[in-house]
Amino acid sequence: QVRGLCGTFTGDQRDEFTTPEGDVEPGVAAFANAFRAAGACPALGPGIPDPCQGFPGSRERAEASCAVLMGPAFQ
Repeated sequence: QVRGLCGTFTGDQRDEFTTPEGDVEPGVAAFANAFRAAGACPALGPGIPDPCQGFPGSRERAEASCAVLMGPAFQ
């Protein structure tokens, strides 16, 4: 019953990029753009930006946040 940016967790890689409209996007950029709030941020292009270059100094905070998602609460 999980959907959205976290994927579907069905074990089927073909439906991991399901948009809010129920479409399955073939690429990461189109999938992410489907969840973008209009005007909140620019649309992603075909290439995936490197977040470490865009936000220098944030690696430690990002790793701590990801540790929560990888922890027992989400297993």
